[in-house]
Formats: sequence, structure tokens, C-alpha cells
Amino acid sequence: MEAGSIKHKVYIQQIEEAAAYGLNKDLIRQAVIETLKSEGAQIPCVVSILITDDNGIKKFNCDYRDVDSATDVLSFPMQEFTHAGWSGLKKIEVDEDTGELPLGDIVISMETVNRQAEDYKNTTDYETAYLLIHSTLHLLGHEHYSKENEKLMHDKCKAVIKETGL
Repeated sequence: MEAGSIKHKVYIQQIEEAAAYGLNKDLIRQAVIETLKSEGAQIPCVVSILITDDNGIKKFNCDYRDVDSATDVLSFPMQEFTHAGWSGLKKIEVDEDTGELPLGDIVISMETVNRQAEDYKNTTDYETAYLLIHSTLHLLGHEHYSKENEKLMHDKCKAVIKETGL
């Protein structure tokens, strides 16, 4: 089965407080799915996304990273990788009932997305897509602990945006 015909699932939940900041579910799904395709995901993956505001993401950041401040996006991978990218998947543990791979969770603050879009002179859709691509790369084992890896992730994000017209 080729990567383009694989049916990935993206579950999106929005907290009530984030409703004022807008939500483009089609864009969110497309950003995640196109990233999985670009990375050569070979089995159906499942990604869950929580849309929140700064207060909501601040709680996650504090609880899971001991950082008492809001951020734009957080990734919570459910798989281990020996190296970044699909081929680095250490052990594929698919759901026995569905045959799908639970890849992980993403939490994104649309309040911060809107603010950053304005700061960077981007549209909200562009900023949303960029951050979701970036976060999906984290779910696939990519990290940016060095300037070299940070540039690689940035270049990958830009490439997915360009290739897909996001």
C-alpha cells in the first residue's frame, strides 16, 4: 500500500475557551496527514489534537514540562524512535482491533497561534499549519536540540507547506 492511499485519522477536540480564536478543522487534518505522507508513514496513524487557549496549554506545559508559562504547541509522542523519521520507528505497536498506529497527541493554543501570526506577519492558517507540521514531526521522532536539527525541521515544515499548498 502506498503512503498516499493510507487512511490516517486525526481527532480534533476544542475546549470552549478556545472557540473565540477560530478553528479550521480541514486545515488541521490536512497539515497532519500531509506531514505523515511526506515522512513516508506506511500504516494508518492516529493523531489526537486538543485545541486550547493560553491558560489551557500553560497547565499542560507546567504539568508535563515543569514550565509555568504558555507556549504555542506541545507534542506527546506515543512511539519510540531510534532515529528521526518513519524508518526510525523502534517497534510498531498497532492497535490490535483497528490495525492503526497511535502516534501521539498534540496540544495547540490558538490564542498564541493568532498572536504569533500577527507578530510574524503570517496568516492564522499558515501559522496553524506550520506549528502542526512541526508538532507532527516531533511525533515522528524529530527534535531540535541543535541548530542543525532546528534548521532541518524548519526546512521540512516549509517543504510540506510548499508541496501541499498549505
